[in-house]
Amino acid sequence: MLEINGSYGEGGGQILRTALSLSCVVKIPFRLYNIRKGRMKPGLMPQHLTCVHALTRISGATVQGGSLGSTELVFEPKETMPGDYFFDIGTAGSTTLLLQSILPALVFANAFSSLTLKGGTHVPFSPPYHFISEVFIPMLRGIGIPIDITIGRYGFYPKGGGDISVRIYPHKGIKGLTLTNRGEGMSVAGISAVANLPASIADRQKAAAEAVLRPLPIQHEIKTAEVPSFGQGTFVFLKAETQHCIAGFSALGGRGKRAEAVGEEAGRAFLSYHATKACIDQHLADQLVLYLCLAEGASVFTTSGVTNHLLTNLRVIGQFLKARYSVDGDKGKPGKIMIFP
Repeated sequence: MLEINGSYGEGGGQILRTALSLSCVVKIPFRLYNIRKGRMKPGLMPQHLTCVHALTRISGATVQGGSLGSTELVFEPKETMPGDYFFDIGTAGSTTLLLQSILPALVFANAFSSLTLKGGTHVPFSPPYHFISEVFIPMLRGIGIPIDITIGRYGFYPKGGGDISVRIYPHKGIKGLTLTNRGEGMSVAGISAVANLPASIADRQKAAAEAVLRPLPIQHEIKTAEVPSFGQGTFVFLKAETQHCIAGFSALGGRGKRAEAVGEEAGRAFLSYHATKACIDQHLADQLVLYLCLAEGASVFTTSGVTNHLLTNLRVIGQFLKARYSVDGDKGKPGKIMIFP
C-alpha cells in the first residue's frame, strides 16, 4: 500500500483527487495522511468527500477515514465499473474538480460511461466549465480520448445547483503530445455572462476585457450572454487559439467586485500567457500530465508557468506510475516539461 503525505507541495485537494484517480486506474491502494494539513480547516471537506464517495462507488473500493474533517484516508479499489452515474455535491462545490477526479477511472475503463454532476460550475479556486469544455476536453480529444460535455444550468457560489453532463467513449489508444511551437496566428474568442443580474454588467465586463486586448495586433471577439442559474453570478472566459495551441483564461464576479475588474482580470491573464510564447497555459499543464504519463509515447510541451500544482501533481503521479519526467524551468516561470511513460 502506498503511503502519501497530503501536506507535500501545494498540500491541497489535488493530491487527494490525483491519488483517487490513479488508484482506480492501476488498482494500487493507498493511505493518504496529513490531508490539507496547512489549510485553515484541515481534512476532508464536503467537496472532497464527494470525490471519495464517487470513486468508491465506481470502483467498489473499501475505505477507511472517509468522513468530514478526516486527515487520513485509506482507499482500496476493486474493479472500475463503467456505467451511468449521477453525483450531487450538495453545495456550490466544484463540479469540474469532481470531474477531474472521476474522469481517469472511466477513461481507462475503456467502455462507454455517462456522468451527470451537480454543484458549482463557475466557482472560485477551480477551473470554470468553459475552461473544461473549450480547452481541457479538446486537448484530451487531440490525444485520442473521445469525450463530449454539455451544461444545463450554471452554478455560482453560494447557491450552486448547476449541472453538467459528460459522455465518455472507448478510446483506441492515447498518444503522446509534442507542443513546443505555437505556430502561426493568434485569435481570442470569449464570453462575458451574467445570471440573474442586469445585462449591462456583461457589457461592462466585455468592454474592460476588450480594452486590455485592443493594443495587441490580434483578432478578438467577445460575446455577451445571460445564463440560467438558481443564483446570481458573472464571469468572463477568453479562449486563445494559434495554429497548434489553445489556452483559456477566466475571471469571476463577486460581491463588491466591479464589472470592469472582472474583464481586466481575464484580459491580464491572457497577456501574461501571450508574453511567454509558451504553448500550454499554466492551469492546463497540471491537468494534462496525468493522461500523458499514461500515454503510449513520450510527450514534451512548453508551459507559461511551472506551478506548485504541476510539481505536486507530477510527484503524486510518480508514486503510482513508472513514468519519468523532467521539468526545465523555475517555479513561477515558463518551462518545458518532458514525460516518458
